[in-house]
Amino acid sequence: MPNYRNVVQSQKRELDAILQAPYVDRDHQLPSLDHDLINVIIGPRRAGKSFFACHLLKDIDHFGYVNFDDERLIDLQDIDGLLAAVNGVYSNPRHLLLDEIQNLEHWQLILNRLQRLGYRLTVTGSNAHLLSEELATHLTGRHLPCVLLPFSFREYLRSKPVELTQEEQAASLDEYVEIGGYPEVVTGKLPQREYLSTLFDSIILKDVVRRYRVRYVQGLMDLSKHLMSSLAAEYSYRRLSTVVGNRNVHTIQNYMRFLETAFLFFSVPRFSTKVRLQKRYNKKLYSIDNGLVTATGFRLSHKRGTLYENIVAIELHKRALNSNIELFFWKSDRGEEVDFVVKRGLKIFQLIQVCFETSQPKTKQREIRGLLNASKALKCDDLVILTHNEDLVEKASWYNLSETIRFIPLWKWLLEEHRW
Repeated sequence: MPNYRNVVQSQKRELDAILQAPYVDRDHQLPSLDHDLINVIIGPRRAGKSFFACHLLKDIDHFGYVNFDDERLIDLQDIDGLLAAVNGVYSNPRHLLLDEIQNLEHWQLILNRLQRLGYRLTVTGSNAHLLSEELATHLTGRHLPCVLLPFSFREYLRSKPVELTQEEQAASLDEYVEIGGYPEVVTGKLPQREYLSTLFDSIILKDVVRRYRVRYVQGLMDLSKHLMSSLAAEYSYRRLSTVVGNRNVHTIQNYMRFLETAFLFFSVPRFSTKVRLQKRYNKKLYSIDNGLVTATGFRLSHKRGTLYENIVAIELHKRALNSNIELFFWKSDRGEEVDFVVKRGLKIFQLIQVCFETSQPKTKQREIRGLLNASKALKCDDLVILTHNEDLVEKASWYNLSETIRFIPLWKWLLEEHRW
């Protein structure tokens, strides 16, 4: 059994380093501490959850800290002994910050007990499905969730040492599209490709293989690499089963769920007013960070438009996770498509196409045609095409359809305050 006091003291030194390090303000509104609810911060590994939580707690008198992503706390049996060590090192703190809580067995029951003992709790975790299901079951009405992803473009610009002009902001988009938003890459502490490719493998091995006891590890790795090279495309479980040489569709469904709960990928469903059809349709897949995409072999020069679309998907996904909007793509029976449908309640608020280059007439007409047909079908007149640099409003027509379409440079759209 480890000496818990030594563990807590060594982790306190890590905490002190976090508190002294430069901090980039995040877009999220900091949760309040003036309540008895548990603040739950979830998101990918290394996305800045600990820094965000420490920034939240730094102005209170003092708080205790335990990081459960520590090999010395694997198979922890004596939670009371660990708690006694925390009380000793931090002088009986009222607030506790518990990092990577999903690594602690029966963590939801322990949180309940700590709360009954009078502790104010802030916890972080890197497993979306586990936390959401267990929180809903055991902590109903007694927690405030917050999803934190890698830096947005706004946060990426905020990390720069000087304020940039509009021209410099626009020019910075190409770098952000390639390196993504992981804080240690953005701030230049670590090299992008080596760090993120290692992180990608580590997440699969630690958060998927070990947690879910996956036996066919090579098949899972092959599937993950294939998905990274097939972003923004529809997928079916049956088709993916051929990639890993495994005809068991149920296994592929499990693999996809594991990868999504580990915050490596997320899916966008096809829109339908009929739930039965929506469940039957294929979904589209996106990566949680562009840096992971380029670090695992995707080349920016080949499909810049795909990387642009992935950036938009991340931004919309983030807003869907932290607000009451829903995100879909649209496809007609004739194959016309719209990349993103933004829905709130029963209303479709906006239709968005992503098109890096609109100089080719055929390409531009294809994007417009999809928007106009979707506008008619979904009764939505807020139509947007996100581009590399085109900034105008145009009255567009196709046969008997006619609507106003806004062409917006992607860098500008990423910095907008959206009304939905």
